[in-house]
Amino acid sequence: MYREAASASEYLMITGFGIHDVRLSKEAWILPGQSCTVFEVSPISYTFQVQAMSAEELPIILSTVFTVGPRIDEELISLQRYAKLVFSPDHRDIKELVQGTIEGATRFLAASKSMAEIDIDGHSEKFKQEVSEKAQPRLNQFGLLIYNAKIDVAEAEAETKADEAAETKIKQV
Repeated sequence: MYREAASASEYLMITGFGIHDVRLSKEAWILPGQSCTVFEVSPISYTFQVQAMSAEELPIILSTVFTVGPRIDEELISLQRYAKLVFSPDHRDIKELVQGTIEGATRFLAASKSMAEIDIDGHSEKFKQEVSEKAQPRLNQFGLLIYNAKIDVAEAEAETKADEAAETKIKQV
């Protein structure tokens, strides 16, 4: 029998003898027949680019930064989901899960919006909020929470300006 304690950004996951599923704690006495694993709960920032199409069928590349981490609630239910995800035998890569979820939500919403609705003079707050709201229910299944999000249009202006120039030429003819 020994005592284990977690630091401020960690939790203990205890399994084994006398524990039905998993027990999470900041500190605990570990009995014979039990095992204890320490895991990190600090949010992580994921940066990636999403290629999408607007409602006008214009290609757009969105530069995204999402800060995602485990949701820590009173009953630790979400944190249990996260711990089971991280330590499951068929361990899924958290980055792939987050990226796939956010890319899907971003592409889905971008396809239903015009370029102006996606990036109104460089302020995409509404679009960012909609992407977060679309992705969050899927991440809830794994005990994850979007703490912060940033979405910028990386590439599309050149194509939009080229389209505007083409339209101007057509009108002149």
